[in-house]
Formats: sequence, structure tokens, C-alpha cells
Amino acid sequence: MKNILFIFGTRPEAIKMSPLVSRFRQDPESWKVGVCITAQHRQMLDQVLDFFQIDVDYDLDLMTDGQTLTQLTARCLIALEHPLAEFQPDVVFVQGDTTTVLAGALASFYQHIPVAHIEAGLRSGNRYSPFPEELNRMLAGRLADYHFAPTPAAVASLAAEGIRDNVWMVGNTVIDALQDALAILRQGEETMTRHFPFLEEHKKLILVTGHRRESFGEPFEDICRALSDIAAAHDDVQIVYPVHLNPNVQEPVHRLLAGHDNVHLIEPLDYARLVWLMSKAWLVLTDSGGIQEEAPSLGVPVLVMREVTERMEGVQAGTAKLVGTDRQLIVREALKLIEDEAAHAAMANAVNPYGDGTAARQIVAIMKELLNP
Repeated sequence: MKNILFIFGTRPEAIKMSPLVSRFRQDPESWKVGVCITAQHRQMLDQVLDFFQIDVDYDLDLMTDGQTLTQLTARCLIALEHPLAEFQPDVVFVQGDTTTVLAGALASFYQHIPVAHIEAGLRSGNRYSPFPEELNRMLAGRLADYHFAPTPAAVASLAAEGIRDNVWMVGNTVIDALQDALAILRQGEETMTRHFPFLEEHKKLILVTGHRRESFGEPFEDICRALSDIAAAHDDVQIVYPVHLNPNVQEPVHRLLAGHDNVHLIEPLDYARLVWLMSKAWLVLTDSGGIQEEAPSLGVPVLVMREVTERMEGVQAGTAKLVGTDRQLIVREALKLIEDEAAHAAMANAVNPYGDGTAARQIVAIMKELLNP
């Protein structure tokens, strides 16, 4: 038997780790599985843990109001020392690009514990966008021993940095998680419908998520103005925007969008409700990373409201378009997809480049061959 410890701290990490935790735990004779959460994001993380029924062995509960990246990183490193020493993992799994990933990989390295990096190789090419994620994943790549890349482009990015050993292309576990979530949601369709009584079936639904810190200020206001223009141009669409709690998001969103009858500004959603809403959408406008991967699996076109993205595979495949924070460009591309059925169909039917939902199965098989538990 081998000891496997998963370290994560945010909702996106929990979503993408859940299929792996579940699949490793299906073979208790081979693997002793531990889960350590930093709770870098507390409430949103707990919702995913409950939804996927993930039991936690170590809850470091590090979230505090107003903490800086420096404070969080330092507290993470110190707090991880004990669970790593006590659980004595043969491998630590980290996922993605958060501060928890960087701290988890570094703390494991300090104790000579091999690290497996899930979603390895993503690069935007701009160390300050997304910030601090771009540097987090590059540093995690240097610290990791096993690299599970989602796409050929991610494999190529690792190779360009000299990382060629122990690299496997397996797809993205977010697709595995999405398929698991949809199976659960099909059993509660009526409950989900009741949660959104304002939705009108005859109107096209545009789902918006936006909260990237590099857009705060005038660029974010331009995003809001673009949404206002879209709402004014088409009363046959309904824009649903779960508004992030950050004041830098709340203030401009409510100031610039609250006056539209066909714009619904709602509280942040848990993962289940967000997936359900995404599955009903005609179009998604987002600056999120995970949604760029999830929406194409549902046949939903994505406009990416960022200047650069580390997920160019979707843009190249035709499932997504990069529109940045340019007000006119956002409006033009959104109206095209609202008004032109052929343009919408071309994006909706493009092949999703992020995998087929077998990533977790492949990773477990690879680790079993490597470690021989």
C-alpha cells in the first residue's frame, strides 16, 4: 500500500481533484488516501466538498480577511509541515496554480516527498497575467516529479522549459468532474429550476462570470458597459451574473448594470448551481479558467474577457474567442452569437480539446504502474 496525500485550498482545485480522490479511494488495498485542505477559500471550497462527498483529514483553515499573498504563502508553508510529517505520503498531489499549489509543492520538496502536478504545463506567456497564477504553476512545474498535462500544447510548454521526463498527456480532470456533476444534477432538475424563478424559457441565457484582479478599475468597468450595451440591444436575452464578493467587483457591477430588467445580478453560486446554469446557457462570457474548459463540453460558446489566456487550445479549436476587456469587441462578438445561428453553431459544435472525461482513470493507472502499491 502507498500513501497518497491531496493538498488543495480553493473551489477550482477541489472540483478538479474530486475525481482523483474518488478513484484512488475505490482501491483501498492499494492506496491510503489523505486529503489536506488549506481552505484558502473557505465557503466556496466547503460547497464542493459537500457536493462530491469528499472527507477531509487535515483542515488547516488558513483563510483570513485581508491577508496578503506573502502572509498566505508563509502561513501555508508552516501549516503544511505537520500533516506532511504525520501522514508520510509517498506522493503529494497538487492541482493547478494557486498559492496552495506553490506552498504544497515547496513544503513537500523540503521533506523530500515526490510531487504530482495535475494540469501541468499551462502558460499564458505573461508572468503578471494571470497574477500570481502564472508564476505559481511555473514554479510548481520545477518542483514536481510527475507532470499530468491536459493537452499537447501543455506538454510542449513543459518541454520548452526543459521538463520532458515523467510527463503524460491525460486531458483535464475538470471534464471528469463535470460529467460526475451532471449525473448528480439530473436527479435534482426540479430543485434547480426552483432556484432560478426569474429565468424565462423563451429568452437566450447569457451567463457571466468576471472577477480577475488584473482587470480591476477601468478595464472591468468596460466589461460592465459592454454587458449593459448587450442588454439594451436585445430584450430577448437574459444576462445572469453571479457577482463575486470582492468590492472591486461589486461596486462597478451594481453601479453600471443594476438598472436593466434583463440583467440578473445574483449571489455567487455553488458549483452545482453554476454547472446547471451553464448547461442552460446560450453563451458564456467569462474571465475564469475552468469555465473555458467546462462550457465547451456542454456545447456552449465562450467569450474570454482576458487579454491573454493560458488555455489557447479552446481558442484554436473554435470553442472560445479571446475578446479581452475591449467594450466594442465584447459587444460585437456577443451580438454575432446572439443573432447569427450559424456562427453560434460553429462554436457550439467545435470539438472540446480538453479531454473526454478519462483523465482520473489514466492518472491512477499511471501511478499504479510507477509505484506498484
